[in-house]
Amino acid sequence: MQSPATRTPKLFRTVTTATVTTSLHNPPNSPTASNRVAEQSCLALLHSCDTLPKLFQTHTYILKLGLQNNPLVLTKFASTSSDLEDIDYASSFIFSPLSDTRLYDTFLFNTIIRAYAQTTHSREKALWFYRVMLGYGVLPNKFTYPFVLKACAGLGNLKLGKSVHGSVVKFGFDDDVHVQNTMVHMYCCCNGGINYARKVFDEMPKLDSVSWSAMIGGYVRLGWSSDAIGLFRKMQMVGVRPDEITMVLVLSACTDLGALELGKWVESYIEKEGVHKNVELCNALIDMFAKCGDVDKALKLFRDMSGRTIVTWTSVIVGLAMHGRGLEAVSLFEEMIGTGVAPDDVAFIGLLSACSHSGLVENGRKYFDLMIKRFKIVPKIEHYGCMVDMFCRAGLVKEALEFVQNMHIEPNPIVLRTLISACRAHGELKLGESITKQLIRNEPMHESNYVLLSNIYAKMSHWEKKTKIRELMDKRGMKKIPGSTMIELDNKIFEFVAGDKSHGQSKEIYEMVDEMGRELKRAGYAPTTSEVLQDIDEEDKEDALNRHSEKLAIAFALLNTQPGTPIRIVKNLRVCSDCHSATKFISKIYNREIVVRDRNRFHYFKEGLCSCGDFW
Repeated sequence: MQSPATRTPKLFRTVTTATVTTSLHNPPNSPTASNRVAEQSCLALLHSCDTLPKLFQTHTYILKLGLQNNPLVLTKFASTSSDLEDIDYASSFIFSPLSDTRLYDTFLFNTIIRAYAQTTHSREKALWFYRVMLGYGVLPNKFTYPFVLKACAGLGNLKLGKSVHGSVVKFGFDDDVHVQNTMVHMYCCCNGGINYARKVFDEMPKLDSVSWSAMIGGYVRLGWSSDAIGLFRKMQMVGVRPDEITMVLVLSACTDLGALELGKWVESYIEKEGVHKNVELCNALIDMFAKCGDVDKALKLFRDMSGRTIVTWTSVIVGLAMHGRGLEAVSLFEEMIGTGVAPDDVAFIGLLSACSHSGLVENGRKYFDLMIKRFKIVPKIEHYGCMVDMFCRAGLVKEALEFVQNMHIEPNPIVLRTLISACRAHGELKLGESITKQLIRNEPMHESNYVLLSNIYAKMSHWEKKTKIRELMDKRGMKKIPGSTMIELDNKIFEFVAGDKSHGQSKEIYEMVDEMGRELKRAGYAPTTSEVLQDIDEEDKEDALNRHSEKLAIAFALLNTQPGTPIRIVKNLRVCSDCHSATKFISKIYNREIVVRDRNRFHYFKEGLCSCGDFW
């Protein structure tokens, strides 16, 4: 059986042949005092190894003492190599053709399996050494499987994970809580594995905080945030005390849902229960408040926090960007640099996004150049995307196109879709049509490309071409992602889609929508019927606009909250221009502050105005 580690260390090649004959005639397993002294000497040296050159020297010493087959020494050697991020070096030595593996034990294999499971590039070798272990007749123990399952999780291979699950049952470790916890995590990380994870979770006789966190984390990763919150509530009901890891996950779910009130409750729960507020938890709180609509609270937490990391600074910069407070984001970025914190590529994405959402075109150009020239950061597609978005929002479509043509990397579909949307918004329809057709040639099975082309044809009033595109989508089984809007009320999340009549208050909601329509017309609102991409008359178009999910959610809020109460809603897509215009009027007519978080940013509607200044 050959080792998967293809690199044979030069040091090993030059030293081994000089010592192998002696070591074979004098096996190291003789329990003499001198052997024990040599063994302890090697272990002490390995313990102090903090560089690869020191490890290479210790390797030579091990060979000199004839301890190259000593399991205890080799286990420590593997562990040290892993700490120095060169486990391949250790495995090529330990499993060289000249190695006597008869004394290799479970602890040695566990160390190597764990080391490979922790890598980002060689997790499959963890599974390889697990198979080698079984092939050598070395039995796994309860510590083996958490490492093997972690490797499966990293690979995201459901079939492989299920196979290892079978081995866990075969060797009788399926009742160990640590193995079960890692199995839940493994299934959660595999595509299509969430139901298997829940089955393992539900059948566990004893659940600790790690078990709950693993399952909650699985839901959060999938975007099943309501399920994550529901499971957290069950965790409270059974009396399991959450730790900071659980709370970070719950805050992430609140952030995804835009559930500010729930997020506030989680913060008070953390304080009440005395959950340790490490840096990660503090960052999660800042991120939640910033992305759920209370960026001032995020700023207060930021100012009160000691030991800020680059993630802390970036969270606030991104939050300010989402709220259209670009100048404050720029100021905070300069403050960060002034304190000696070097910005990374993610911080620049947040900064450029802030410039985009606030129309700070010259600032955006300046910081893009600063990133490259002063901080030597090579632009990624996300940085280019922010710049294209900034030009497009400012109506500089031709400049955006020129920028894309001069990029050092190929534009991805997101960049091209940004260009196309700008072409449609600013009347460059022929250019938009040309780019969309190119995008469809590159991505023939991506439904959003067809939706973009369909929308452009609708804007051009080419209804026959639009119909053909929709027919082609139906033929290929493609569906447009429906617009939906969520609203948090009385600790519950309500979701609406366009034309939704599933809610128990549907009759009252649509009556309120009709009332809103009458009041809007009296106030001078004119529907943007060009947003209705159907070949129907103007009256029907107005009726279709009134059924958009944002308006249904606002009507629901007007019915179920006290006059003057702020309304907060979360849209899964970018808010359309008609709903944007209508919401400005609604905020003035009903004297409500309305906060809308769409896919890109926050909009604060108050007294007929929006915070975005129409840079949405």
